[in-house]
Amino acid sequence: MINVGIIGSGFIGPAHIEALRRLGYVQVVALCDGSLEQAQEKARALNIPHAYGSVDALLAHPELQVVHNCTPNHLHAAINRQILRAGKHVFSEKPLCMTPDEARELVTLAEQAGVIHGVSFVYRQFAMVRQAASMVAQGSLGRLFAAHGSYLQDWMLLETDYNWRVDAALGGASRAVADIGSHWCDTIQFLTGRRITEVMADLSIVWPTRKANIAGTQTFSQAGNAVYEDKPVTTEDFGSVLFRFDDGSKGSFTVSQVSAGRKNRLSLEVNGSDCSVAWDQEVPQQLWVGHRAQANQTLTDDPGLMNRDVADSAHFPGGHIEGWPDAFKNMMAHFYQAVQTGRMPEKPVFATFHDGASVMYIIDAIVKSHQQQRWVSVAQ
Repeated sequence: MINVGIIGSGFIGPAHIEALRRLGYVQVVALCDGSLEQAQEKARALNIPHAYGSVDALLAHPELQVVHNCTPNHLHAAINRQILRAGKHVFSEKPLCMTPDEARELVTLAEQAGVIHGVSFVYRQFAMVRQAASMVAQGSLGRLFAAHGSYLQDWMLLETDYNWRVDAALGGASRAVADIGSHWCDTIQFLTGRRITEVMADLSIVWPTRKANIAGTQTFSQAGNAVYEDKPVTTEDFGSVLFRFDDGSKGSFTVSQVSAGRKNRLSLEVNGSDCSVAWDQEVPQQLWVGHRAQANQTLTDDPGLMNRDVADSAHFPGGHIEGWPDAFKNMMAHFYQAVQTGRMPEKPVFATFHDGASVMYIIDAIVKSHQQQRWVSVAQ
């Protein structure tokens, strides 16, 4: 069994724990949170034997092999640094960190430590995304010339919607782009095998001032009879981005956290000279394949119909719906296969710190592009 520690027990920490338990050969032995009391309460609820109130205490747990960083954004860099210096394999929530300089430092530290390192970009792990990537790699789409799509949510639609992500000191200079646009960028780069090298961005703040519940509420909850205070907003609610790939092909995407009725809709389309593919995360088992001279197709996540090299990403016969938790399990399975061997794969299916850094550079370029109102090259 592989012994794992989890740092952070908000929305995403338990999702990591559930996925790890589904693997069968990984055991979560320790949990760390902001205080020992918090950690103990959550550890009891999640049936985890050991609880710690500090990262250093968790890292000192006997025979701990892997640590998952599931904390808020502003803590990612410092905690990832601690984990690497302790010589543990590390799996970090996204974003990897808050700045490009931190990203470069963490990549260097990870390489020097010789550990397995991963970042939680889960959408590349859906069976139909891997099918689309396989089709691109095998040349089924022909010459790629365009990619476009969006990631739309509505959880920040109201003036009273507020949580720590709105505060630039805690969430970063970018919100919608960094929070959900990062997923879109990683997914499209994985699917196409191409890098985004230039961007032109136009970002928008819908609520320049938001009303924050003084008592504090969780991210996806609503409070009745709340008392509010005004909080200035400096991070974007909505944004549109034009981009260029390293091969000269082009694309665009839109991100929004204020689109009523859209709960978690990551959608993308890639156009090639022979056909197109399109995928929508809210209908994850379907891949649309578009043709010019024949009927369009809808391919489902039936292992018997998928390309052989990616059929193992669908675990049940066709018609048995697999979704976000299953993609999360796929991500953990690929990461822990590397942990078992003790070597980073030559071409990892899971996102590494290199991929996390790549997306950080894209986000930084998008923010600069909006500020300067011009095309900006993405740093390498």
